[in-house]
Amino acid sequence: DYRVSLQGNFFGRNDTYMTFPEYSPRKHIKLDPPMNIQSNATASKCQIWWSVRNVPWYLAEILQYELQYKEYSMSWEVALNKTLPSSLPPVEIEATELRSGIAYTARVRCKVSENENSYHSQWSEWSQATVFQRADVPKVSEKILNTKTMQYLFIPLSFGTLLYLFWSCKLSSRYCCFLALGQKASPALTFPHQLLSFSHSIVCTMEILR
Repeated sequence: DYRVSLQGNFFGRNDTYMTFPEYSPRKHIKLDPPMNIQSNATASKCQIWWSVRNVPWYLAEILQYELQYKEYSMSWEVALNKTLPSSLPPVEIEATELRSGIAYTARVRCKVSENENSYHSQWSEWSQATVFQRADVPKVSEKILNTKTMQYLFIPLSFGTLLYLFWSCKLSSRYCCFLALGQKASPALTFPHQLLSFSHSIVCTMEILR
């Protein structure tokens, strides 16, 4: 601990004034504001993270943060606050707390945790702000429409595939008979095998779409 006094010449007299009889620097800390604040918003949540500078490692582990966020067009006086005791970034804001299609801005400040007895500090200044916007959630009706469309397309395509397979097998049997008789296969007779391979590809594709 230290003793802080003030000396001065007042009205021609040298006087000494005791300002702090017992001054402990560990009890009077003010940190630099957090820096490099960034955000990433999705349809389900928004993550915000940052870093601190000029903070000794033994203090960095006992910091607490206060996050403040609001709609971009609103004043900071109506912003929402989140106190994060002994929490390290990233911090998450649930999508239920954000309005879709609205831009938001957030900032953060820090100080030594109030649960610490060895150190004490006041809040730092606010950091620079980051801007984010929640991503839109796909409409349920569009998902249902896409599913029904695939179901309607699957029936005729499946029927056409089975019809191709039937004729391919029938023509392939004739092709085998020609080979058994020692006749040379014509290009027209090799087409069923190509068609059979193509039909097999269609079946595999439909299974994936299902």
